[in-house]
Amino acid sequence: MTVIDLRCYGIVVTLDGRGEGSIVSDLKETDGPQINMEFNAAMDGIESLVLAQACMGCDIASPAYLEALESAVEACTNNL
Repeated sequence: MTVIDLRCYGIVVTLDGRGEGSIVSDLKETDGPQINMEFNAAMDGIESLVLAQACMGCDIASPAYLEALESAVEACTNNL
């Protein structure tokens, strides 16, 4: 089992070594008077992509990857 803590948006990916894994993060809105469901759906998509890429062997902890991840989250934040 491999645990990858990105230290970015609270993202922690756990890989089981058989091509499967799980992800937790602080990306989604979970409290407040009005939760933005569209934003949360976009963050679900980002989480799914990060997990899929990690399961396929991409280096999700590389500086270039993290910069791209931050850009994607920022774009969603600015547009949703």
